[in-house]
Amino acid sequence: MRRRILLVEDDPKTREMVALYLQCEGYDVATAEDGVRALEVAREREPHLVVLDLMLPRMDGLAVCRALRDVGWASARPGIIMVTARTTEEDKLTGLDLGADDYVTKPFSPRELMARVRAVLRRAGEEDVVEIAGITIDRVRREVRTGGAEVPVTPTEYRLLDALANAAGRTFTRQELVERAFGEDYDGLDRTVDVHVMNLRKKLGDAGKAIVTVFGVGYKFTK
Repeated sequence: MRRRILLVEDDPKTREMVALYLQCEGYDVATAEDGVRALEVAREREPHLVVLDLMLPRMDGLAVCRALRDVGWASARPGIIMVTARTTEEDKLTGLDLGADDYVTKPFSPRELMARVRAVLRRAGEEDVVEIAGITIDRVRREVRTGGAEVPVTPTEYRLLDALANAAGRTFTRQELVERAFGEDYDGLDRTVDVHVMNLRKKLGDAGKAIVTVFGVGYKFTK
């Protein structure tokens, strides 16, 4: 099945260029030039991935991202890659906390964007539900449960847990976890991960003991 991608970009030249690259990669591409139209197309097409510009007319990318995450989908929720000229740490964290999966800053190379697209789609193609060490991760609903009760994790905490649980037993450096939680071009402190892991452990209760600190390196998930 061809993966459906929705490209939301108000600049015609950029939209045409990126759409062409995506089509050459074999994706089924739909486009939208503003935020309102983006939501209309998303409801019609239920894309697997949305490449979303932040600065849009009628409704900005952050509002679109929030709306996409609130929509009830018949199939899995789409992955979201935000594309923007904004480069501040606050902008990136805002987008990621709203549920974006990755963040690409302009100007970008088409090859870089295609690599990000493949990575997000690859993660989305993993098992829909993972049960490990008393924790259930529902990738369709992006929910985490322990003992049958939902754990109210943030999008960043969810990405960290998903990365760790998906490679149980492997030790991740803090920088590797930063890249998975915040994107490869995040330039904040990698110690930010420590705060998110601490909060995640508290929320998971006894099940949080599965996230083990590897001193001097980072973290791993034990079964």
